[in-house]
Amino acid sequence: MPDSPSNSRRWTVIASALLCCGLGVVVMYTNRSAFFSPLAVMVVAAIGLAAVLLQLRFYNRGQSNPVQAPVWLNILGVLFALTALFGDFLGLSWQIAEVMALGAVGSFAISSAMILQAFRKRRTMSK
Repeated sequence: MPDSPSNSRRWTVIASALLCCGLGVVVMYTNRSAFFSPLAVMVVAAIGLAAVLLQLRFYNRGQSNPVQAPVWLNILGVLFALTALFGDFLGLSWQIAEVMALGAVGSFAISSAMILQAFRKRRTMSK
């Protein structure tokens, strides 16, 4: 009985709680001025994307036709994030690094929105 709905729901709640704890640790141990940094916003967006992808993984366990994440958009977001993170080593100006961080946040947000929209479509179609 490992695939029962209550067991699946339990792991979803546990995973969500762990991600909320991770986000809480980031917020508690970061000083106020750091939240004006685009990298801090990018980290929070990446944690949010991880939460949505984890939800997608648990959601697809019980589905015969699983929802697919836009992999190309997630790869683009990771490339933007890495470029913003290593902007100093790459010799980028701070303006370009901020644009890269904004691109990463935007990619993660669009990817998450697409996944959540697919969840909503499936839920309304099943009713």
